[in-house]
Amino acid sequence: MSDYRTIEVTRTGGVGRLAFDRPDAHNALNERMAEELADAVRALVSDDDVRCIAVTANGPVFNTGADLTTLSGDGSDESRLRTLAGTLHEFVGGLVRAPKPVVTGVNGVAAGGGLGPAVCGDVVLVAESARFEFAYPRIGLSGDGGSTYLLPRLVGLRRAQELAFRDEPVDAEEAVKIGLATEAVPDDALDDRLAAEAERLADGPTAAYAATKRLLVESYDRPLGAQLAAETDAIAGLTNTEDFARGHAAFGDDEEPEFVGE
Repeated sequence: MSDYRTIEVTRTGGVGRLAFDRPDAHNALNERMAEELADAVRALVSDDDVRCIAVTANGPVFNTGADLTTLSGDGSDESRLRTLAGTLHEFVGGLVRAPKPVVTGVNGVAAGGGLGPAVCGDVVLVAESARFEFAYPRIGLSGDGGSTYLLPRLVGLRRAQELAFRDEPVDAEEAVKIGLATEAVPDDALDDRLAAEAERLADGPTAAYAATKRLLVESYDRPLGAQLAAETDAIAGLTNTEDFARGHAAFGDDEEPEFVGE
């Protein structure tokens, strides 16, 4: 993996792990971090040896969004924010569209531009002390980082409106209850739980996961008939994979299949 200054990227087996790494700045996003994130997700997605992507953060905070110390607080920030948001969106979009599972481990506060990356995983693990915050109204801005796309899909429009307009913190237990997160984990167990979940998915049928992920995301843009046709194409096409052959054989022998991701 490449050397980065604001993020840490490692690979263990089939898991590519990406961590925000500006703990002294609450892992806030500056232009360099956004660029490194966009570069890293492209590399992880294109690496066939990476079968699951894990996203987390170093330090006690997940990500607090844009680094406000780099902004002036007036119209001169327009071009800077366009660049920052656009590059951040390459990262989030890459994770949402990645043809492999994504697991996020939210170890602390996820706010503003850090909210979208926190909840965009196919599985979202959250430390019991962590919390989610929309935060944008506090500085007179609207949501970015995929938050306005993800929130209505995860929790429904009315709850998304509540989160955005009331802007009240959501703790780990509530996040699981309303669908922002998958599982709350004791703080000292998050790293191990994230690694175990990522390894489990990396050992799974990657092509099938990719097809299912694509079907779920694209279902919002299709009428029922088109979605059913897409399901037919996907499931029929997967019969040509090695994983299907292995899964079918293992099922017949009442054994656990060993998938190879192709």
